[in-house]
Amino acid sequence: MLMPSSPVAMSMSAENGAGEVVGRAVALVSGGIDSPVAVARMVSAGWEVIPLHCSQEPVTGPEAQEKTVEALRRLRGQDGPLGGMGARIDGTLRVAPVAQTLALFTDGECHRDYFVHMKRLFNAIACLLADEVGASHLLTGENLGQVSSQTLGNMGAVERASDRPVLRPLLGMDKQEIVDEARSLGTFTISEGPEMCDALGPAHPTTVANIGRLLRNEDARGGLAQLALSCHENRETASLDG
Repeated sequence: MLMPSSPVAMSMSAENGAGEVVGRAVALVSGGIDSPVAVARMVSAGWEVIPLHCSQEPVTGPEAQEKTVEALRRLRGQDGPLGGMGARIDGTLRVAPVAQTLALFTDGECHRDYFVHMKRLFNAIACLLADEVGASHLLTGENLGQVSSQTLGNMGAVERASDRPVLRPLLGMDKQEIVDEARSLGTFTISEGPEMCDALGPAHPTTVANIGRLLRNEDARGGLAQLALSCHENRETASLDG
């Protein structure tokens, strides 16, 4: 799939109008720098995006959700970096509460796999939303090797929690390239600052997860499908029209 490879290319694409829609994806959007850049890239490549935020309140504060809303509003705005193409980002942010579920993975041997369980939960929730909105793909801001859950071994285990393909437009990019692109989009100053997604994580997370161990630990806590369904059914919404 051909898609813009630089902020300049994205700007030119936005100026050329909406064009043909390639597909629809549920995007996992955090309050960090990477995921808004991933959203912008795929919107510029012709995708419709349904944004989903997995909230870890009350373990963390509201800042992550607030930054997510502000960054997406920036991308959706008619005077924003994507122009009219920003309307391809759905105007409603779905917010799934995950803190209580993630707390189940903080004891015993499963704690070392915490970040893998976290990402598997996020993917499973996103698939449930994708079923509702008719999305064929998931979209993430993952970048290979940037954090422990993004090693090749762990990403494979995470992807097995999804029943549809995962788009990762930032996968092989250098972090500085992502930061530069975020600055060009005007989302960097919104997203910068510490992320709190590791609040319950271990000091020494696994880098190559064992899928059998993951499944045993998830099954002991009710099974990934049921855990994801509980989060999905308790989701709330936030408007991106502000």
